[in-house]
This record gives sequence, C-alpha cells and structure tokens, in this order.
Amino acid sequence: MNLQEILPTDFHPQSKVWVYQSSRLFGMNEVFEIEALFEKFISSWKSHGAPVKGYANLFYGQFIVLMADETTTTVGGCSTDSSVHLIKDIEQQFKVDMFNRQNLAFYIKDKVQLLPLAHLNHALENGFITVDTLYFNNLVATKEALINEWLVPAKDTWLSRKLEAFEAKTN
Repeated sequence: MNLQEILPTDFHPQSKVWVYQSSRLFGMNEVFEIEALFEKFISSWKSHGAPVKGYANLFYGQFIVLMADETTTTVGGCSTDSSVHLIKDIEQQFKVDMFNRQNLAFYIKDKVQLLPLAHLNHALENGFITVDTLYFNNLVATKEALINEWLVPAKDTWLSRKLEAFEAKTN
C-alpha cells in the first residue's frame, strides 16, 4: 500500500498523526459505520472554536489514522481529547480494544498479525518473526513519519533494543 497515494496531498508533511490499532479486523459493515463516524467527526472537529483541517481513515481494516494539519489551526488539548472520545466511542460500539499497546502488529503473508509483547521472544525463537519482519510502528507522529516509518522492518523501530537483547542472549 502506497500511503503517499492515499493520504491527502494538501496536508503539510508535519501534520500531526495519531494511529490507533484495533484488537481485531473490522468487518465490512463495521467499516461503513466507522467511515460515517469519521465524516461526522472531521466535519465538526474544532480547536478553540476554529475548524481543524482533519483527516481520518481506516487502514488494513485494523488501524485508525487521524491527522490534523496545523498550518491554519493548532490542535490543542480539548480538540485532542475530542478525538480520543471518538476512538473510545468506536471501542464501545464495536467491542474492540484500541488502546492496548502490548499487542504488536506485524505484516506477515499479506496480513496483519497481532502478537502480544509477552510472546515476542517465543516468536523470535521459532522464526515466526525476524529482524526484517515488517512491523507497524504506531508511534509515528507526523504525516511524513507515517509515510516513511510506519510499516518498516522491526529492526528499524523501538523494537530493535528487544531484538538486540534477544540476539545477544541466543549467541
């Protein structure tokens, strides 16, 4: 998936980005409902009374990406809180967990595969994942980082420290 072709071209590369990972894949009917929630939210997203130039989309059927271009309106605490409320509403409505940072997401055999952090060493020991396995780095914070650093080999993310520790232990 080429994000550069999907993301709005009129958003600044330093636009703020938030990535929320669902505990499961959304079904097609759910996707349509979520898109309607996105449209409603984006059309009314405000910061200190001014409209936020926002964007929301669901990627790989499992990742919600919110983006705010701050070239016209800075996103403050209240507007960020309203976006978190949207995600919490989605959590409740669709009975998913959107805030579990202990679930790691890898792209294996053209599918998103979730792996609890506690099982990382087991997955490495058994060759289910390697340092080159594509990992969804949900810590990206800008549009530019989303394009260049979101889906990258695990060794190029914060996981590199854990991978190095594993390698040192097994050698």
